[in-house]
Amino acid sequence: MTEDTTTRAPRARTSQPRRDGEFQKPRSAGFDARRGPGRAKKARAEAEPFIRRAIPEIDTPFTRMGIDPRVAINLTELGLNEPTPIQAEAIPALVAGRDLLGLAQTGTGKTAAFSLPMLTRLVVKGERAEPFSCKALILAPTRELATQIAQNVEGFARGTGIRSFRVVGGASINVQVDRLSRGVDVLIATPGRLIDLIERKAVRFDQTRYLVLDEADQMLDIGFIHALRRIARLLPRDRQTMLFSATMPKLMEELAESYLTDPVRVAVNPPGKAADKIEQGVHFVNQGDKATLLAEYLSRHPGELAIVFGRTKHGSEKLATLLQKWGHKVAAIHGNKSQGQRERALASFRAGETQVLVATDVAARGLDIPEVAHVYNYDLPNVPENYVHRIGRTARAGRDGRAVAFCAPAEAGELRAIEKAMKAAIPVIGGEPPAGPVPAARPQGRPASATKRPPRRPSRAPRAQQRQG
Repeated sequence: MTEDTTTRAPRARTSQPRRDGEFQKPRSAGFDARRGPGRAKKARAEAEPFIRRAIPEIDTPFTRMGIDPRVAINLTELGLNEPTPIQAEAIPALVAGRDLLGLAQTGTGKTAAFSLPMLTRLVVKGERAEPFSCKALILAPTRELATQIAQNVEGFARGTGIRSFRVVGGASINVQVDRLSRGVDVLIATPGRLIDLIERKAVRFDQTRYLVLDEADQMLDIGFIHALRRIARLLPRDRQTMLFSATMPKLMEELAESYLTDPVRVAVNPPGKAADKIEQGVHFVNQGDKATLLAEYLSRHPGELAIVFGRTKHGSEKLATLLQKWGHKVAAIHGNKSQGQRERALASFRAGETQVLVATDVAARGLDIPEVAHVYNYDLPNVPENYVHRIGRTARAGRDGRAVAFCAPAEAGELRAIEKAMKAAIPVIGGEPPAGPVPAARPQGRPASATKRPPRRPSRAPRAQQRQG
């Protein structure tokens, strides 16, 4: 049989524009093992032309703010018909090229606020990133938030030809190096893994013109300040920077002064304020009775999705195992889980295959699952602001939600600190408040056991040596 060569475009012509202004995309821009390492390397080295599509004639609130119609046409299908307050204030300034400092709680629509203007400018400019480089860099503190952002950016950019890629710890760094070798338009990363890639010389930033720091206060809380400063030094000074934070501590102000140039300041949902549709309550209970009480609450709402927040990785895993033993469909995510395990747990939870997700604060921000009806604070956070982020996982997309905090006598100080940060008391829905003086809240960032000196470990030297000593 004679091969029909009319369906193939000569490789040398793939970068030439058609008459209608649309560029032909190469048949294979990535690695293909069947073609052999030599041809695959050659394919990666070839420039991938940017796809220019016809500009649709649409009129929406987003196009009126300056979002390119090729991007805005995807928003209706994603349920974005009207801009949220932070989008309405931030998008016009970002489209105009201004730096921005955004103060807003999670769940207010920040991802679209910074992604849509950035994608608009990339589409209009229409240039491909060179190998090992990126046009835009988005930094997020956790794998879950980075994944959430990557999914949103992919949805917003569908049909535009813009290539986005996520790099996080717990995944194969060799796969990430290979993908970056072809260049990406939008790179979403956690700081730790990005530093690993920088040290391998797998990524460069001389073409990067857009930088986003999302949930920057959490990045500072978990010790990424040095990584942020190292990364920022590698970026061009001539760039647009967007910094989003739920709180504004002193170190955040210093970060904003260092990174932003004459920024527009946007503030919605004041820090410490929970969403109005969340029904909150606190149940006083002894620490040893918390698991039984949690099982009782879960049995009242069968089939409804619930997130249970613990303070430690070990404690969360132990609780998940116990609930599974009691017949509940449970998944767990925390720092000891691999990236694959965490993604499978979230996928199972989103699909409703498991109804209970036990998590540490890695899931306190960026997790957008509208079906979550209940949040249980099994352990109160020792960072008061994290309470608001935790309960913000419910009452999303206009729905109602319920948040219950379990407070043991030793956690009364944490409860008082949370109420002080929110400037509101949490209604008591069960148990009796502890009598006597309220213990002080534990130092931020330290587990409960850290306030006590651990017992001295016995010597591991052989007994004969111990006797000689």
